[in-house]
Amino acid sequence: MSRAATPSLDIAVLLPCYNEAATIGQVVSDFRTALPEARVYVYDNNSTDGTALKAMLAGATVVRERRQGKGHVVRRMFCDIDADIYIMADGDGTYGPADAEELIRTLITERADMVVGTRRGVHDDAGRNGHAFGNRLFNQLYRVLFGNDFTDILSGYRAFSRRYVKSFPAVSAGFEIETEMSVHASRLKLPVCEIELDYGRRPEGSHSKLSTFKDGFKILWMFAMLMKETRPFAFFGLIAAGLMGISLGFMAPVLYEFFTTGLVSRMPTWVAAMALTMMSFLSFTAALILDSVARSRAEQLRIHYLTLPALKTTRITAAEDDKPEDKPRRERSPKAAAKAASSRAA
Repeated sequence: MSRAATPSLDIAVLLPCYNEAATIGQVVSDFRTALPEARVYVYDNNSTDGTALKAMLAGATVVRERRQGKGHVVRRMFCDIDADIYIMADGDGTYGPADAEELIRTLITERADMVVGTRRGVHDDAGRNGHAFGNRLFNQLYRVLFGNDFTDILSGYRAFSRRYVKSFPAVSAGFEIETEMSVHASRLKLPVCEIELDYGRRPEGSHSKLSTFKDGFKILWMFAMLMKETRPFAFFGLIAAGLMGISLGFMAPVLYEFFTTGLVSRMPTWVAAMALTMMSFLSFTAALILDSVARSRAEQLRIHYLTLPALKTTRITAAEDDKPEDKPRRERSPKAAAKAASSRAA
């Protein structure tokens, strides 16, 4: 990417870190080499191995976030830092800083709000079959629940516009933050792109902080919460359908007995079936009401997003197009035209 192509863009590199002393110094140096015009920030999340010192010595601006969890760190970074373009990566050296230029180029040329660097070879990471299975499961589940916008929702290498960052609510606490980022883009139908990038392995002495089961359950819970908030009709509709199915299962033998003998000997079963039916109707009613509320909230988020400025390159182009000499003559008022004619005659 030509340096002259984005002379006025303010670029920030964001690196959330927790005990990454083995790699963070090299990562910061590589980003400063790849993007010399960018500001590099390292947000230290209570590291105990000297991560903050090594990042500072490598030339990064270091900020400490005391609340443990990647979600807390991302929320703090997005709140604190103002820039035109944000690059977010991990401090473990698995993402190539040289690929940041491609992310920025794609963000600008496609006029996207988020570009995700999908991870080539992620299923071979450290030979952890649990992580590979989880990645496939969550990506497939995302496509079923929220759409086909992304193929790697857990990638931590992303480029954002200012519009995206300042409109993203960021309510997650841990590694489920990437899922929330993807759902936010899908919910507001923001322009997004994916580009496939190489995914490296951690060097010896660096260990993953991701727990296969603990963080996997957190991500599944986030799926459920985001579905409830963004697609309440589907969420509560499924609950209504399940309750109705159970109710019909209880009803069937009671109704069969009534139509064959004219008697109802299992009154408690019938009462339970009726109660489940009423709960099903209530759930369906909640689905209808909350669907309207969710649509209203999405519209409000979209309106807030549209109030935020686009990239400077877009604004500069618009300003250049509005130069006085380029305006058509018909835009001049008759009075102004007469004045200009008299000036030329004089």
